[in-house]
Amino acid sequence: MKEFINDDFMLKNSAAKKLYNDYAAKMPIFDYHCHLSPREMYEDKPFESITQVFLDGDHYKWRYMRSMGIDERYMTGHRTGDRPTDFERFDAFCSALQYAVGNPLYHWTHLELKRYFGIDTVCKKETAREIFDEANAVIKEKNMCPSYLINSSNVAYICTTDDPADTLEWHKKIAEKGHINARVLPAFRPDFALNIENDTFIGYVKRLSQAAGTDINTYDDLVSALYKRADFFHKAGCRVSDHALADVPYSASADAGGVFKKVMAGETLTKTETRSYKTALLCDLAKKYTELDWAMQLHIGALRNNNTKMFKLLGADTGFDSIADYAIAEDLSRLLNAMAQNDALPKTILYTLNPKDNYVLGTMLGNFQDAGAGGKIQFGSAWWFCDQRDGMEEQMRALANLGALNKFVGMLTDSRSFLSYTRHEYFRRILCNLIGKWVEDGEFPEDYETLGKIVEDICFNNAKTYFGM
Repeated sequence: MKEFINDDFMLKNSAAKKLYNDYAAKMPIFDYHCHLSPREMYEDKPFESITQVFLDGDHYKWRYMRSMGIDERYMTGHRTGDRPTDFERFDAFCSALQYAVGNPLYHWTHLELKRYFGIDTVCKKETAREIFDEANAVIKEKNMCPSYLINSSNVAYICTTDDPADTLEWHKKIAEKGHINARVLPAFRPDFALNIENDTFIGYVKRLSQAAGTDINTYDDLVSALYKRADFFHKAGCRVSDHALADVPYSASADAGGVFKKVMAGETLTKTETRSYKTALLCDLAKKYTELDWAMQLHIGALRNNNTKMFKLLGADTGFDSIADYAIAEDLSRLLNAMAQNDALPKTILYTLNPKDNYVLGTMLGNFQDAGAGGKIQFGSAWWFCDQRDGMEEQMRALANLGALNKFVGMLTDSRSFLSYTRHEYFRRILCNLIGKWVEDGEFPEDYETLGKIVEDICFNNAKTYFGM
């Protein structure tokens, strides 16, 4: 039988194989958006077992196991204290994965096993014990820890996701310790300041006030405090911000100062007031990002924490989110236009979680590009639920059809798992196969000088240039 994860995995023609092996495979990784913990990177504790590194933070795997009818304790029992043994949890996962035909988890998991543990055995219930013991032996032999997985993955840059009130102490300690080859940099994510409708807003304003060392009594004070924290982040190497938006807020119907005053007084806001505040704050933040020459990421379209019972039990980011379904085109256009009118539209990456909006974003880019910076407005990589072969191909086809695929800043992990760098390999194989098919079909010349540059740029060079590294 042909080896499952072989050298030609997902590469269906000779052009694809050449592009991957000669150009893509050697490029470093620029992971410009992830949810890895800087503290865990600094502490660099060796993993206790394959179960810990495989299952403890990977909600993709949890969702699949739930769909297979496996009891919750095998996924998240480590959070509630109702925890089976590590082998029992791993056995439950392998028993489920055995039947994951068509699910990208099947590919990701076997890539992780092969690349980090040298294991080619296919996951089944019958092989769970063999894989578990062999992987644990590798963990012990190599003293496998976060720095080992990062350093062995050819990662050059990592941008974590950090609140403006964060001290960034762990980033500093990582740099001082010097055990990670990649530069580990913060990214500025002011969602708590933006989401004025949340019950946590007033408490967050107090926390931000303490971090910035300034009183926050008005909306202008809030903006000033965020600007101060942005300067602090910039000195720590930050070059990118990030915003999670269920839909795109745009309204100019209410004064942000009045809305802020109202919520701080404990009064309830209308939807129009909430949207007006968010519009104003996004535009004010965009001014600062432009001044600092940062890139701004807008992640659009996640419907979060749908299962109230499980949210109360486990908290956020545990696998109970899905795709939102809003009309975004008009409000997105107005928001970007408002920034552009004040010469304060920064480099911007637009992500959609709903593939129905691929062509909305693909055409929106062309409205606000800048002749001085190729690819200033980006269509971000296929995200979250779209982070699989069909989703990646659809996103890249839309970008190629409507804009400049060669300026694309490429893949990111968007992950909490230190094993997820194999997803860059997965992306690169899909990219090379897509372009290779166009070559094999006679739709683009077999000019490897040009094609090789396109592939290398998408894999790494474009991101390095775009983020000013």
